[in-house]
Amino acid sequence: MPPRIKRLIGSILIVLLVIVYAVAAMVVAEARLSQASGLVHFAYFLFSGLLWVLPAMLIVKWMYGAPKKRS
Repeated sequence: MPPRIKRLIGSILIVLLVIVYAVAAMVVAEARLSQASGLVHFAYFLFSGLLWVLPAMLIVKWMYGAPKKRS
């Protein structure tokens, strides 16, 4: 696959990942943390705010990986 196409697909995937992940994190927070203290909210959003980076790193690694050689 040409590198430009991989980067386009990867960019779209990262944008979709961030949108879906943010909505899911908010839904979980609303459902589970509605009666929790501010410290629990802070810890949850700190953790969930950093967790999306892991799948995004995999997408970026795929985007900028070396193209396979054709034989």
